[in-house]
Amino acid sequence: MTSAADKLRALVRTIPDFPKPGIQFRDITTLLLDRGGLAATVDALAATVDGPIDLVAAIEARGFAIGGALAVKLGAGLLLIRKDGKLPGATIAEDYALEYGTDRLAMHVDACAPGARVLIVDDLLATGGTALAAARLVKRAGGEIAGARFIVDLPDLGGSKALADSGIEAQSLMEFAGD
Repeated sequence: MTSAADKLRALVRTIPDFPKPGIQFRDITTLLLDRGGLAATVDALAATVDGPIDLVAAIEARGFAIGGALAVKLGAGLLLIRKDGKLPGATIAEDYALEYGTDRLAMHVDACAPGARVLIVDDLLATGGTALAAARLVKRAGGEIAGARFIVDLPDLGGSKALADSGIEAQSLMEFAGD
């Protein structure tokens, strides 16, 4: 018998050698295209959340696709975490490391009220750098991190451990070995 998790996993396409040779890119766009898979993903992520959530902090760009639906399901607002320079108002920003350089995330300075319970959401957890930068932004605004949720985890890259070491409870719907 195939489990619900196995059905979702089968909807994730692997693209070899993208964005560079040796990388096995886990593409969730095929899961998002499947109406049953999308609904099941949102339901499964929502089922992992305990207690009230004030905001779902969705990380650009694929995190937006799942974050909005999850926020509605949880009765929460949606906080957009974007690449620096993409938001029109006053922002705060955080740098973070990538496998091949650095980048910078930002959020509106007034997007998160002090004491708000915030759930970080993205499509994929690799090294954890992006999620940790998002968590630093939320904390700088006075928010409380209620956890982090991902569709896919690449545990060999250490993101789950990095989040746990930072005191952030993280859960993913599926794992893929390797990178």
